[in-house]
Amino acid sequence: MLAIALTCHPATPCERIRRFTVQASRTAGGLLALHYVIEGDLADVRLPESRPPRRADELWLHTCCEAFLAGRGRESYYEFNFAPSTEWAVYRFDAYRTGRTVVEPIERPTITLRAGADRLELEAVVRLTEWSTALGAADLWLALSAVIEEQNGQCSYWALRRPPGPPDFHHPDCFALSLDQIAPASGLT
Repeated sequence: MLAIALTCHPATPCERIRRFTVQASRTAGGLLALHYVIEGDLADVRLPESRPPRRADELWLHTCCEAFLAGRGRESYYEFNFAPSTEWAVYRFDAYRTGRTVVEPIERPTITLRAGADRLELEAVVRLTEWSTALGAADLWLALSAVIEEQNGQCSYWALRRPPGPPDFHHPDCFALSLDQIAPASGLT
């Protein structure tokens, strides 16, 4: 399992969170598990109410973990939103921030949440084969990110890598993790 640190965008500081990591693993059967772990004083983090798992739009406006998947050299990519409410969304983009379409996956993502006073864990599992086939089974790359909303409505933006300027999770520079770097793990089916 590969552990990756997300860092907060300097324009949107969040002093309550002391560490934010994502553990990534995959299986030969085509599953990708992303285990987001937030540590700190989480009393001020606003979490959406738990809901039955379903597709929902605009999850990124509140606390939400995200992943983007693209094939190297391809303009099209997918955006995955995983909310602590257990709601999710998948979008396909034809190119950078254009041609967005809602995707109803064959197999819906699963989201598991564990929350405490100083630690929040969100695990999202998706079947990669559906997306890798659509991207031509190319050299696949991930961008990992999250939005954290505080009780006062202020949001901070966390990412593995980001371009200069304002927060922009869609930017090609954000796709910094090759799926080849994530070794297959046992335990996922």
